[in-house]
Amino acid sequence: MGWSALAIVIVAVIGDARVLGADPPQPLRALLITGGCCHDYSAQKNLIKRGLEERAHIEVTVVQQGGSATDSRIPLYENADWADGYDIVLHDECFADVKDPAWTERILKPHREGLPGVVIHCAMHCYRDGTTNWFEFCGVTSHRHGAHYPHEVLNRDAEHPVMQGFGAAWANPAGELYWIEKIWPTAHPLASAKNREKGNEEVCVWTNDYHGTRVFGTTLGHHNETVDHPKFLDLLTRGTLWACGKLDDTYLKPVGEKLVPVNLALNKPTKASSEETGKNNFA
Repeated sequence: MGWSALAIVIVAVIGDARVLGADPPQPLRALLITGGCCHDYSAQKNLIKRGLEERAHIEVTVVQQGGSATDSRIPLYENADWADGYDIVLHDECFADVKDPAWTERILKPHREGLPGVVIHCAMHCYRDGTTNWFEFCGVTSHRHGAHYPHEVLNRDAEHPVMQGFGAAWANPAGELYWIEKIWPTAHPLASAKNREKGNEEVCVWTNDYHGTRVFGTTLGHHNETVDHPKFLDLLTRGTLWACGKLDDTYLKPVGEKLVPVNLALNKPTKASSEETGKNNFA
């Protein structure tokens, strides 16, 4: 081997070592709030936590409170500083019958002051307090959903950073499509699915600008089959990073990479021995 070729090899090895030895970024501190009616939150909280932490430099703290009721005022929100110390909050709760505007305001205050948010599935049906304040934060207004059936999720903005790599469509194996009554002017649709009962397209993935704060939203996520699907978890990860302004290779972990010990002598891998009833689908 000539000296020039050897030099190239040395430089390449040093470069690889620098990449491998680079310190990862400080993980984003995410708070996942879950609990309430009609969903398998005990399983889904773990699916989401594991999915996000495997895909990105995110550390997820889970708070599950409120049992399975629709009217729980969870202890977390009793503290006015409930969101302190977090970079983003993921709302995956289902409390439709908490109807106190002052309570809603307590939840919204940190977001209006700049804390990014993610709203998942039944979060869109929470806090029906007679105002539109919660819907403004979510970016869509919805009061009901239709029957359960698999549906195709169509990419409506392939150029958006969140949707890059999603593909033209995804066949959601189990769905509960929310009927969207209003898309707020601050919201930007990213994906939709066909409403079999009404025949129209329902927005099911979007972004929202809430008084200058980024919010990512999706009505997907009723069934465990959806929440555990790699496509859903990829989407949720990208949406979470986008809301934080961190959707880049620094915070995304390499896709599909696993560390496999190698026997250097042989250059081979080493071997070692719900649905709530009586609610007319207004859950």
